[in-house]
Amino acid sequence: MLFILMLIIGYLFGSINSAIITCKLMGLPSPRSIGSGNPGATNVLRLGGKKAAAITLLGDALKGLIPVLIAHALHLSATEIGYVALLAVIGHIFPVFFGFKGGKGVATLIGVILGFYWLIGVIFLATWLICALITKYSSLSALIATIVSAVCVIFIFSFQSALPFIIIAIIVILRHHENIKRLINGSESKIGQKKNA
Repeated sequence: MLFILMLIIGYLFGSINSAIITCKLMGLPSPRSIGSGNPGATNVLRLGGKKAAAITLLGDALKGLIPVLIAHALHLSATEIGYVALLAVIGHIFPVFFGFKGGKGVATLIGVILGFYWLIGVIFLATWLICALITKYSSLSALIATIVSAVCVIFIFSFQSALPFIIIAIIVILRHHENIKRLINGSESKIGQKKNA
């Protein structure tokens, strides 16, 4: 019963869309109506600059971190905590409060990974940074870091505990299908460019 309650809490936390709330409070256009149309930190960066993007990124990470830390405090198993993490990411992507139209899940994944096991969170961030420095593609860096983090859970914990993170990785990859198409045809924008999301 406690596990089910935490799944619900994880989803509801994930459903809080930081991009939309931040833009509204800062008097910016809705991130769903301008730019890439994606309610995430990258689009908010284009709409409102670094401060708005940083607030959005922090909010998205916290809504993943908090339910996972609560699950830890309640002494749920690693596998159960993994599913709480999964529901938080699903909430971000399909938010009940915003018509089930959310972001791509990466920022919230950072939060849940850091909450699940900080070392894997550090590996995620380091992988993203290294890939971003080499390729200059934020989307590609996020995809690689997401896959690496799921593999790390397999080796540090177990395949069973990693299954929720494998599902997250699959969902994140599917949500980035347009980015993947642009990466393949060479039209994906690099970090610092102001086109494509």
